[in-house]
Parts: sequence; structure tokens; C-alpha cells
Amino acid sequence: MASDIVTRIADRAQRRRKPHRPGRPLAFSALTRMILLFNLAGLIILIVGALVLNEMREGLIEARVASLRGQGELIANVLIEDATRGEPIAQLDTDEARQVLTQLYIPEFARVRLFTTEGALVADSWRLSDRVRVRDLPPIGEGGGFDLDAGRLEEAFEGALRSTVDPLRERRLTRDLTLEEEAATAIARGEAVAAERINEDGERVISVSLPVQRVRAVLGVLTLEATDVDAIVSAERRALLPFILFAIVVTILTSLLLTLFIAQPLRRLAVAADQVRHAGPRRAAIPDLSHRRDDIGDLSTSLKAMTEALYDRIDAIERFAADVSHEIKNPLTSIRSAVETLPNTKDPESREKLLAVLVSDVGRLDRLITDISRASRLDAELARERGEPVDLQAMLADIADLYEAVRKDGEARIVFHRAEEESVFVTALEGLLGQVFRNLLDNARTFSPAGGQVTMTLDAHAAMDGGPAAKVTVEDQGPGIPPENLETVFERFYTERPPGAVFGAHSGLGLSIARQIVESHGGIIAAENMEDGEGGVRGARFTVLLPLHTAL
Repeated sequence: MASDIVTRIADRAQRRRKPHRPGRPLAFSALTRMILLFNLAGLIILIVGALVLNEMREGLIEARVASLRGQGELIANVLIEDATRGEPIAQLDTDEARQVLTQLYIPEFARVRLFTTEGALVADSWRLSDRVRVRDLPPIGEGGGFDLDAGRLEEAFEGALRSTVDPLRERRLTRDLTLEEEAATAIARGEAVAAERINEDGERVISVSLPVQRVRAVLGVLTLEATDVDAIVSAERRALLPFILFAIVVTILTSLLLTLFIAQPLRRLAVAADQVRHAGPRRAAIPDLSHRRDDIGDLSTSLKAMTEALYDRIDAIERFAADVSHEIKNPLTSIRSAVETLPNTKDPESREKLLAVLVSDVGRLDRLITDISRASRLDAELARERGEPVDLQAMLADIADLYEAVRKDGEARIVFHRAEEESVFVTALEGLLGQVFRNLLDNARTFSPAGGQVTMTLDAHAAMDGGPAAKVTVEDQGPGIPPENLETVFERFYTERPPGAVFGAHSGLGLSIARQIVESHGGIIAAENMEDGEGGVRGARFTVLLPLHTAL
């Protein structure tokens, strides 16, 4: 029946178990994408900021307007001096004006045009210098081919920037003055007028128009244009391209390194954790990354310690279950034997003995089940409750008084030696801590002779791990503990008893429970034998050390 129950529980657990997730390739993991995205996001923001927010176009436009204005004023003054005739009504000598423009030095980036007041073109520096605009045709490539070189890469880079940045400015600039409107405005105002526009070739043109006037008579309009602003900005962008490409490559390599040193170890730990979950009775190992001096190394160490603790807890539960089964079988076997023998026994005295055995074994079984239940609930109580300041002296005094009040004839007396202080406080769970000393007193009474004495002493001036501690000793007058069992006496179901001890009086769990409670409170419990001065043993002593309560 028990095996059927275990089988059904295992089946339900198997049905509840989620299917194992297949591992994704490391290059496509969410953490890898996140690292790459975050690294590239910052780089993209830097690039866009450098190319859009910090571009030099506005400063170049202002500088170019000032330069064109200065050159235009100089050329206009020369034209007024050398290319105007007539008194008192001055007129513009167009032939002389062309000659003047031919002789003057005009920068490569500038185009100078002279118009009459009616808007007729008089002279054009590009025509006068026989300047021809040359545009590079795209290279002849094979159909469907793709040739990646530095020139094409720069062109593609520049085209992408123009397609995203320049249209925004173009829509704003097309609302500015045309060349004719600019010239008319300069004539009407009698002063220089600057404008910015996009020409038919898609180039940005910066122009300044100045009236050519003698005294107050306006004889024509001189217009200077520059188309090199976009070329300068484009050159600056192309100069940034190698650095941007290098930064992207470095970012990708950095992301891959982060993936290698972060995502891959985390995936190893995740896979190992899944193996622990599916290993069943086998022990699965957690990768040891403690050599890493970082958070992942700490995580590996913590997971490894947690897994070992879980395995130890599982082993302890299995041992506890086996010990419980063994300990329960002993009184059950005795009860069964007595029950089977009792009907065939006719002697009244023998029947009384069998009944006494039954009563003793039932009591033993009851104590065993009670202690097993208490031990099984102990972990939950320790994890659920929080310790509070407890007056250890008052608690021990109450326990001693209670034991004396219910003491039967022949049982050992309980004597409590108080500490000098009125109160001794420790941080503890009062109910569980009281159980520790009740277990020790019960154990001491069991081994003490009839009419003997159990002495409990409290000392508030002990030390433990460099801090103040309270020390409680419980001494009996029994036969002592075999030296080889001074440590194993705290194990569960310790059953070896010295001669004279009452068999079955205890379950063998009391001292184990006491140690578990004391250690959960940060204390220490130990056993030793007391000598009588002649090499003999006059009893056993159990010592409990507990840290004193310190107010925060």
C-alpha cells in the first residue's frame, strides 16, 4: 500500500513537470541581443549626434555669407570706379565691367554675376573664365554585380545622410528667395541681401546680392554665389567614416566578448540547474566558476553551495525516513510478538509480563511518534519565526521550579544555580529554546541514580567567537558517556545506552533536536564527562553557549 502511494505521488509529480526547454544557440540568445543592442544604441546616438546635432553647416553658412559680402563690396567698389561713366547721370559700362571681372581674382568656390537694374545678365565669372562644370559618371559595372570599395562605401554613406538629413533642411530652404527675388530686393532696399537655396542640381547655394550704386543711383546688382558648403560638410563626414566603422567593429567585438564572458557562463549555470532538476537520484554538478573574481563567480559558488545543501538535505531526509522506519519497527515487532504469544499463555504471571511489555512498547511507540512529529516540524518553525529577546535566567528558573513541582519519589532533584545578574537576555524563540533544556534535563534524569541530583548552572560572563555569551551547563550523576560517543550522542536515534539506563525511555531524538535548535540560534552545544579525581567518571555534563542579546 505504501509503495502504491509513493508511485501515485511520483506519477503526479511527473505530470506536473514542465518539458525541458531546448537550448537556443548562444548567438541568438536574448542576453546576447540585449548586450549588442545596448552597445549599438549608445554608439548610434553618438554618431547621429555628431553628424546631425554638431554639424558645421550653420557656422559655415554664416562664415561664407560674411566672406561673400566682403568680396562683393570690394568688387562693387572696383566696378563703381572703373566701369561707370557719365555725369551727372551715371551709367554702367558693360564692356568695362566684363573686363574688370576678368582681371579680378575670384575664388574657385565663388561665382560672380552682374545684372542690370532690369534684371539682364551683364557678366558671369564662370563664362568669362571659360569654366566648365565636370561631374563624374557612375562607373560601368557588370549587371547584377556588387563591387564594394572605399569610394562606393563613402558615396553610400553620404547618400544615406543626405536622404535622412538634407530633405528636412531642403523643405525649409525652398521657401527662401530665388535669385531674381534676391536681386530685386537688393535694388529696392539699396543694401546687401543674403539668401540660401537649393539649385537644380540639388546643391546648396549661398548667395549675397549687393547693389552697384554711385552716390544714390543704383546702376546694377552684383551677385556672388558659393556652392562649396555641402562639399565641406561631406568631406568632414567622409573623414569620420573610418572612425565610425572602427567604432562599430569594436562595439561588435566588445559585445561578443561580453557574450562569451557573461552569457555563456550564465547558460552553463542554467543548463546545470536543469540537469539538477532532471537528474533524479543522480548528483548533477554545478560548474565551478569561483576562479572568476566577479558576480558570476559568486553566483556559481552560491549555486554550488545551494545544490550541495539540497543534496545533503535530501540525503538527511532519506536517512531520517530509514531510521524512522527502523525505529518504529522495533516496538511494533515487540508488540506483535506479545500479541501472538498472549493467547497461548495460561500462566497469569506470564500474561501480566506480556501485558506490561505491551504497555511499555505502546508508550515507547507513542513517544517515538511524538518526537518524530516534533522533529519534522522543527525546520518549518525555525524558518517561520523570528527570535526575540528572552530572559534566559527567568526561563531556566521556571523550568527548574516546574520539574521540582512534578518530581516523583525516587527521581533526581533539579538544582538551578542562578547567574549573578538579575536578568540575562538572549535572542531566541522562547518555546524552542525551552525545549532544548527540557530535553537535556529529561536526558540527565534518565541516567541519574534514584535520589540523585541534576545541576543546571547559568553563567553570563562566557565568550564565544570573540563576543559575549551565556553558558548553561547541565550535570548529572550518571555513568557518563563512552568517550567515542561524545559526538555521536547528538545524532538522530542514538540508542546506545550505558549499563543501568532504562531501555525505551527515550526516542533518541531529544539531543539531536537540541543541537539543531541551538545551532539555529547561533550557539554551540557539546557533551563531556566529569571525572571524580581518581580517574573515574562521576557523571556527564552538557554545555550550551548562546550569544547574548545586543540592542541595536
